[in-house]
Amino acid sequence: MKTTFCTLAVVLSAALFAPATSLRAADDEMGFKSIFTGTDLTGWDGNPKFWSVKDGTIIGQTTAENPTKGNTFLIWKAGTVENFELRLSFKIVPNGNKGFGNSGIQYRSKDKGNWVINGYQADFEAGTTYSGILYEEGGRGILAQRGQMTWIQPDGKIRIVGSVGKSEDIQAMIKKEDWNDYVVLARGTHLTHIINGRVTVDVTDDQVTMAAKSGILALQLHAGDPMTVQFKNLRLKSLGAKEVAASDLQKFNGAWLATEVILNGEAASKDQLEAVEMTFNGTKYHSVWSGGSNSGTFSLNESTAPKMLDMEDESGTKTAAIYELSGNTLRVCYSFNGAPRPTDYTAPADSNRLVAVYRRK
Repeated sequence: MKTTFCTLAVVLSAALFAPATSLRAADDEMGFKSIFTGTDLTGWDGNPKFWSVKDGTIIGQTTAENPTKGNTFLIWKAGTVENFELRLSFKIVPNGNKGFGNSGIQYRSKDKGNWVINGYQADFEAGTTYSGILYEEGGRGILAQRGQMTWIQPDGKIRIVGSVGKSEDIQAMIKKEDWNDYVVLARGTHLTHIINGRVTVDVTDDQVTMAAKSGILALQLHAGDPMTVQFKNLRLKSLGAKEVAASDLQKFNGAWLATEVILNGEAASKDQLEAVEMTFNGTKYHSVWSGGSNSGTFSLNESTAPKMLDMEDESGTKTAAIYELSGNTLRVCYSFNGAPRPTDYTAPADSNRLVAVYRRK
């Protein structure tokens, strides 16, 4: 079986899909609704000592004479958000010599009263460390540093499963004390932040006891040294089931190992399994096994049951497959030699089918 197994390593290597490391918000504004009038704070609620509107922008400001003792928030009161895309522009300027300034966009969050909010936050600052990270205000703290692709496991452990770029490269695209564009995408358990067209973090939150499915939107004014933060062009779009479905693809990024392979009724040996390692980033894959290596691309269709994978290697060979994902385990059934796409996860003798089970490395 060894020769056949190595030959079919190409098939094994196309078992996964991962997100691109750069994502630009679509130019199409269809479906987006403005959530700021541009003239006043109708539909919003915040401490009037700190929040106002001027020249078409929302302004949050503290001074040495008018500080806030704790983080204070401007809350959108027109509803809650679940699966959505939010687009806005921000500018943050420190009002003192220390150059401090921190703010953020709260989403799927909870109102704790007295303009205090807990929950997911798309962070940004006047400095060079935190802009773009995912922070959980009043909760688990930092869930992804800038540049990280993380998976929050059911037990709450945070695993770095990939990268969306170098932190310093992303920071270099953020304009200091000037306007920047921020996009927040929340689709099921998948959360993505984008600044100036560049993905800053990509997170899958599978800690069921903590992951928020819905909640309120709010804007933050951080306690500390004086600062001014401004927001404008706030637009919100609710996402439907089809747009949300793609979120589970993000869980596949990183390295995976085969724990079981059955080809035409025959199981691969332990040595054969240990030789296979696959790395996935973007729509491309790279596979290494005892007989060599292989690369290619693939796409998937998540609207079917079972979900479908369509793969193509560098030689142009195409393979049809189905897959299912549960936690850190992935099961795939492939067809080859012109056999029709599988409909179940079996590979009996002479079926021209292969079933593989993978675990995250």
